[in-house]
Amino acid sequence: MRMGNYSTVTKFFMVELSKYPELQLFLFMLCLIMHVIILPGNSLLIVISTFDSRLHTPMYFFLGNLSFLDICYTSSSIPPMLVIFKSERKSISFIGCALQMVVSLGLGSTECILLAVMAYDRCVAICNPLRYPIIMNRVLYVHMAAWSWIIGCLNSLVQTVLTMVLPFCGNNVIDHITCEILALLKLICSDITINVLIMTVANIVLLVIPLLLIFISYVFILSSILRINSAEGRKKAFSTCSAHLTVVILVYGSALFMYMKPKSKDTKASDEIIGLSYGVVTPMLNPIIYMRNKEVKEAVKKVLSRHLHLWKI
Repeated sequence: MRMGNYSTVTKFFMVELSKYPELQLFLFMLCLIMHVIILPGNSLLIVISTFDSRLHTPMYFFLGNLSFLDICYTSSSIPPMLVIFKSERKSISFIGCALQMVVSLGLGSTECILLAVMAYDRCVAICNPLRYPIIMNRVLYVHMAAWSWIIGCLNSLVQTVLTMVLPFCGNNVIDHITCEILALLKLICSDITINVLIMTVANIVLLVIPLLLIFISYVFILSSILRINSAEGRKKAFSTCSAHLTVVILVYGSALFMYMKPKSKDTKASDEIIGLSYGVVTPMLNPIIYMRNKEVKEAVKKVLSRHLHLWKI
């Protein structure tokens, strides 16, 4: 156990940003532009999945949840990041840091579960299309989405509370661009065995098991697609799965690198890059990836044409 002079920490300083002053303006503009793309892009997906009756299916219900999650995630991390980029004293309050951690960790955990749920949905739709409406009924898919949020938020709440109640011994310099739990654990001067144990269990439950379920789902999906006789049918099946699979690779690739690599407490420059990619780039790419879907394209055209017609009137 490391010991030190216990003192109350009221704010944290993000020193990692100070190491690259020449990049701060570039990162500020990059994050601002991406945030401007993320908000309308994901909002549009929510709108069309809500108001277009053709998209009232489990797949688009989960997609609406994913878009709402991305809006909340980026709204909790990007604005504070932009303020810190332009601020002389790159600091964040203790409460602000705790809120940022609980929101980002909770939404990140929820996203991992949601992606596994979406893989199961696609598996049932492609492998058992005749029974799909019966199996994936409204009660089931609403409960699946609700439990994804509940489990993700509970995990975040437990890990954040257990981290923030520990003594920081006056050490309040975060070697990261956000209040990332791994970077904060590095500042604690007491025993963090319980924190590491809970994080390991959470990683298995929220990363390894969902990823295994996604892999199994896609084994069944691929097997079913290869048995489809028509080329058009295979193309449609691949199209509905390719968007989800792309997002899975982006999200799980970043999360596994951050939380499952050896010596995870040693925060390095690669962690900041991966963190920025997961927190900003992936939410921006989600609407772009899913809008390649034919049904989404048609729904977008319908919404835009309706609004243009009303504007002309």
